[in-house]
Amino acid sequence: MFPREYRGVAFAVGLFLVVQLGALALVPEFVESDYQPVENPQDPTNSLVYIVAIVAMTGLILAAFRYDFDWAIRLLIVGVSAWLSWYVFAAFAPPLLAAIPAVAVAVGLLVHPEWYVIDAAGVLMGAGAAGLFGISFGILPALVLLSFLAVYDAISVYGTEHMLSLAEGVMDLNIPVVLVIPLSVSYSLLEDDFEDANDVHEEDGTDREDADGDEPDREGGADDGNDEPEDDERDAFFIGLGDAVIPAVMVASAATFSPAAALSVPFIELNLPALLAMVGTLAGLLVLMNWVMKGRAHAGLPLLNGGAIGGYLVGSLVAGVPLVEALGLTVAF
Repeated sequence: MFPREYRGVAFAVGLFLVVQLGALALVPEFVESDYQPVENPQDPTNSLVYIVAIVAMTGLILAAFRYDFDWAIRLLIVGVSAWLSWYVFAAFAPPLLAAIPAVAVAVGLLVHPEWYVIDAAGVLMGAGAAGLFGISFGILPALVLLSFLAVYDAISVYGTEHMLSLAEGVMDLNIPVVLVIPLSVSYSLLEDDFEDANDVHEEDGTDREDADGDEPDREGGADDGNDEPEDDERDAFFIGLGDAVIPAVMVASAATFSPAAALSVPFIELNLPALLAMVGTLAGLLVLMNWVMKGRAHAGLPLLNGGAIGGYLVGSLVAGVPLVEALGLTVAF
């Protein structure tokens, strides 16, 4: 890797870390505000409902691209960005006042969707979504969700590859379904031409990373490994926002529902299982980035979710939580 790519990897790790810490800071506020959208967060069928919703939304977006309803998808994502941003701001400000910066996020995305605007919106969305899902999924439902999405990601990347079209359509919209990692000071997302970047892959809200030649592949999409990436010409790479959000759900769920003793950390809800889930996620991210920089195609969530789950289980055992209890089996059944 070239020095600027090391800086890019560091920037990516920083964005993931901000999403995770943001979710942990929001967890107690969301719990106090009773933002749980489900009646029983320990019910594993909650995961099945969301899984069906994710797959259905993927199909809906693909259909929208097929029939030239790209504008509707852009408005939908911008609206979701404002909505999730409102949850984040409302955790620390009166609801009416929180609407002002939330609307500003939407306006920024519509008027000037440069990479830093997209990254800022993505971090707000990621922290808000991870916090909301984290308090809504008990340990077992969270494990089910992460395990399924890791398998689904692998199938959609290595098997069906049906997310190629989705990624290609989404990238042209300049919306925060990806985190943009610029590798040059002068990089501008608005001036980037993606027409030649045809090895693009994405999962429903989850993505993989890549760069291919002189044009960056997006959404965590990795190229097919047949060509060596020309590092001198690569100006940016892209990480799917879902790759940051989904493992952070495990972090937030562990902080909320694990019986492990809380750690004394200012401003955030944290225990050892949640901390090691964070460490596992970041370790998976580093491995993934190393592969991506070599031009190899890889799905993101198997490594990221695997790291989060493995770290959580190790943290639970070290904290003295029995394995059965760590898996959430004593609460769910």
